[in-house]
Amino acid sequence: MPPRSSPRGGCKRLPPTLSWKGGTGGHVVLIDQTLLPGQLKLIRVSTVTAMWEAIRSLRVRGAPAIGVAAAYGVVLGAQTSRARGWKGLARDVLGAIDRLATSRPTAVNLFRALDRMRDCWDRLEVLESGKPLDRQELLSVLLAEARAIHEEDAALCAAIGRHGASLLRDGCRILTHCNAGALATGGSGTALSVIYAAQELGKRIHVYSDETRPLLQGARLTCWELQRSGVDVTLICDNAAASIFRAGLVDAVIVGADRIAANGDVANKIGTYGVAVLAREHGVPFYVAAPSTTFDLSLRNGKRIPIEERSSAEVTGSPRQRTAPRGIRVLNPAFDVTPARYVTAIFTEQGVLRPPLESSIRRALRNRG
Repeated sequence: MPPRSSPRGGCKRLPPTLSWKGGTGGHVVLIDQTLLPGQLKLIRVSTVTAMWEAIRSLRVRGAPAIGVAAAYGVVLGAQTSRARGWKGLARDVLGAIDRLATSRPTAVNLFRALDRMRDCWDRLEVLESGKPLDRQELLSVLLAEARAIHEEDAALCAAIGRHGASLLRDGCRILTHCNAGALATGGSGTALSVIYAAQELGKRIHVYSDETRPLLQGARLTCWELQRSGVDVTLICDNAAASIFRAGLVDAVIVGADRIAANGDVANKIGTYGVAVLAREHGVPFYVAAPSTTFDLSLRNGKRIPIEERSSAEVTGSPRQRTAPRGIRVLNPAFDVTPARYVTAIFTEQGVLRPPLESSIRRALRNRG
């Protein structure tokens, strides 16, 4: 997890991004990330609809975190079902899975977690079909699977951090884009886990966090998280990145990912591609940190990665203060794809994957279920 102390002091404990509270009759508690950094508010999620809304509205966000959230959402679907028999319960559980799958299209972790929950349900049906419906037993099995997904993600984050930190020297200056920390995962993060692990090794790390427009996840979330964890961080506007590179202030770039194709093309928050091009132009290594759950080997390259298009309101301003004229056409893709040729290496729980990435990915994930 993020460090609990630092050379700078003033470190504050980060609450879990999301957690399940109680037993089979419990609920999910998560940080409402739309309110950060102004307000740290924990909200209770007790229904599939509420979980869908939390994912869609970015109350919970980050590829690994929404996978964990969706898994718990399936448990809520079974818990809130009023069905009295197998057929009705199956309809409600599978309906919850289908509903949650529509929340966001780009991050493959969401679909991988839902596939695991579907497989878990299928196994239950095969084993228990024909027997009296024991709802508590079924809920226990589904909840155990969701918790396993959560715990596995935390372990993956820790391993990514260890592997990535070995490549960072003392005094390293890192640029990161969007938020790929504890707020985005079930553990300590992907890109930020590398920074936390390096700091725990006693390495002095300085982070430049760009704003990440239009929703400012870098400014609102990464800066908040790093500051609370005692990491030395400086906020820059997105347009300053080129000048920061040219001034020689960046030693490495580390970003997360929402989906990685078989050839190493990386989908991540919009603007990542531009940062990768700048890194290449200035001879700065560009690292991606992601667990094996983020790789989609069914896609040969990034051309077929679905890119989420979000509301124009995210770009034009709020009803109280518009920043664009009314009626203006808006293009607001939430992600872009960085070609594999710009990626210096990928930090995974399996180790550091280097070019040629296609063969490195294939070897590393050969035994993945």
